[in-house]
Amino acid sequence: MARSLGLSAYLALAARRKSAPYSPASARGAGRLVWGHAATLADAGALLHLFERLRQVRGDIGLLMTHEPELTLPADIRTCCTVEPAPPENRDAIGAFLKHWQPDICIWTRGNLRPALIDGASAKGVALYLVNGHEDAFDLRSLRWLPDLVRRSLRAFDMIFVLDRSARNRLLRLGLTPDEITVSGPLQEGGGALPCDDATHEDLTAILQGRPVWLAAMVQPDELRTVTEAHRTALSLAHRLLLVITPDDGANESAFAAALDDEGWRVARWSRGEMPGETTQILLADGSAEMGLWYRVAPVTFMASSVVPGAGGRDPYGPAALGSAVLYGPNVSRYLGTYSRLAAAGAARIVKDAGTLSGAVTRLTAPAHAAEMAHAAWAVTSEGAEVTDRLLALIEDTLDLLDAGG
Repeated sequence: MARSLGLSAYLALAARRKSAPYSPASARGAGRLVWGHAATLADAGALLHLFERLRQVRGDIGLLMTHEPELTLPADIRTCCTVEPAPPENRDAIGAFLKHWQPDICIWTRGNLRPALIDGASAKGVALYLVNGHEDAFDLRSLRWLPDLVRRSLRAFDMIFVLDRSARNRLLRLGLTPDEITVSGPLQEGGGALPCDDATHEDLTAILQGRPVWLAAMVQPDELRTVTEAHRTALSLAHRLLLVITPDDGANESAFAAALDDEGWRVARWSRGEMPGETTQILLADGSAEMGLWYRVAPVTFMASSVVPGAGGRDPYGPAALGSAVLYGPNVSRYLGTYSRLAAAGAARIVKDAGTLSGAVTRLTAPAHAAEMAHAAWAVTSEGAEVTDRLLALIEDTLDLLDAGG
């Protein structure tokens, strides 16, 4: 397709824009590479889930996630893929980016178009798929004087998946045809269910013998007193209630143990191989390596790093995917959209202090209440599975065709 006057003018501007030389986050490995671009934290979570699924079927695939420069992604995403900001809309930076990474496929999320980068990738033969298309993400307000720019940029995509009919109608008004747009709903957000050792789970379940359990996950040192005050109050109504605590940083386990001892708690320390006895009040874990076990054991999880400002919250999809009702504090800026979705579905509940936390824990120790929230959590975490499966199959087919063609 011939370039429009608007796109040509934009590319001419991009050629003159100044920027620092492009510097890749790492070397490119051998083999095929799939590149995803995240416009929001929710999109990053959906891409991460897609990447984890893709790596299960193609262990040798290279995975790259770019993001908007103002977006800060959680550090744990880097364990699955290479992460770096998208290159600026500068011809030289884009050329260096594409020359270094040589992506085979690009999964572009939401909209938030970068016409020069999209055009450069298309010119290099990169298969381009837009997903999670949102109605408010296709405006280039500062460039409205360039005619046809958005429509021409969108037509670089091989397939466009939008969230809903509102997004579809927006693209129709921009000049796309109905055949170019698929209303699919969102990609599935969040990773899959975390694994755990089955034998350890069976042993611990047998030892607990039906005791009510709640989990305080990813606890910051400044939050420990809030958690223990809530537990003390809840214990007055449920004398066999067991609290499992996992520090956000496993290096704090010894300090947590000392603080709990000072408060007079009867504690079993997992790092020492200690199992909870009938009189144990708190089981202190030693970090995040066995979160799959704790989410399975506890029907109620308080996602900490959310009471005191600064930590920004932690990803709630871990407990939600394993049927644990989710409680959280007010400071969850890093995952606000995710918590909002869970809360709107009745799968998560906000607490503000030790009093509201103890009240929520007490209510949710009733199995029916916890089960209702767990079912809502399952519905949210499974939403988007169909489109994720469809996109995964499309990626695999594209890669197979590329491999067959050399």
